Amino acid sequence: MPESRIGNRDRVIELLRTHGALTRADLARSLDLSRATVSNVVAALHQEGLVVETESTDTSAPPRQGRPGALLTLNPSAGVIVGIDFGHTHVRVIVADLAHTVLAENTRRLVRDHDARHALRTAIAMAEETLAASRVDRSKVIGVGAGVPGPVNTLTGAVGSSSIAPSWVGLRPGDELANGLGLPVLVDNVGNLGALAEVTWGAGQGAQVAVYIKLGTGVGAGFVLNGRIFRGACGTAAEIGHMTVDPAGQICRCGNRGCLETYVSLPALVGQLRTHYGADLTTQDVVALALAGDRACARVLADAGQRVGAALAIICNLFNPDRVIIGGDLAAACDIVLPPLRNALDRDALPFAGAHVTVCKGQLGDRAVALGAIATVLQATTRLVSAPPSAMPAAMRR
Repeated sequence: MPESRIGNRDRVIELLRTHGALTRADLARSLDLSRATVSNVVAALHQEGLVVETESTDTSAPPRQGRPGALLTLNPSAGVIVGIDFGHTHVRVIVADLAHTVLAENTRRLVRDHDARHALRTAIAMAEETLAASRVDRSKVIGVGAGVPGPVNTLTGAVGSSSIAPSWVGLRPGDELANGLGLPVLVDNVGNLGALAEVTWGAGQGAQVAVYIKLGTGVGAGFVLNGRIFRGACGTAAEIGHMTVDPAGQICRCGNRGCLETYVSLPALVGQLRTHYGADLTTQDVVALALAGDRACARVLADAGQRVGAALAIICNLFNPDRVIIGGDLAAACDIVLPPLRNALDRDALPFAGAHVTVCKGQLGDRAVALGAIATVLQATTRLVSAPPSAMPAAMRR
């Protein structure tokens, strides 16, 4: 096969595996190729069993020449990916095929400040159960992606210092999961994976520079530049939660004073209100009361939005993002949180930086991190792109 054809084949596969269903016209437009070239590449991939097509059910789409409703996806039967989300109080496992269809899903609760090794053992058992529920042969699993609640050293695979989940520090969860499952594993920070998921399938689609903020038990974040996670030199980029916002503030569990997390994390917000509402007050109670018009709960959430907006103004001045996406548990209160956040961002950011950023609520909800774990495997795997059909394992061929 000519070198240019091989290059175009790789580019088509890459676009389909990161964006899901696309038409031939979409591929030609995105890759700046002629429709004839795209048609030839797609025909070859179809013959190899790597690409299948379905008819679009979108009747509102404008008519197209050639094949008006044909949507192309990677062949779902060519492989599956397991995504694992280690939250501060849960483990979620999703199994999805190469067409981005979720085949099975499972979630279990964990105690806050759980033992990381127990969480890993739980995830291994859940992954096996979820694969069994999806009725997929293990030989079709391309890889496993996992998000953990702490920065991951990209040089060693070890989890770095974490203010919320100290039992994870120093562990190499990728090795633990790979040994337990007998499958290749990629591990990243939950903020990075939430960001990648929103850019790939959610509110960040089309963004050149996206910032994702996960407001929950901690404050996670992720930066995605031109579709790729920005991790920094060794994996600790985007630790916004430990940005100092008040040098004389409270001691944070990371050891510093006045971190953003000490003001806007869920424990901090709920703690401000329990004196008046009782020790049983939960995050869900705070959000529900605020949305129902409770002034004290709404004020606490609005103050959190203002704090986050001031921190984001610094990020906007440094990175000039075109999209800021708010996820995590507090995204449910975006109607209250976003206006003061936007006001603080506009007040403190350089005018040209603030004026060109859209701030919005994430679209993927609780699934964001697990879907991001799937997306990172889709980006990283070379099994579909580099190997010609004759060299693929049987499970990867039709």
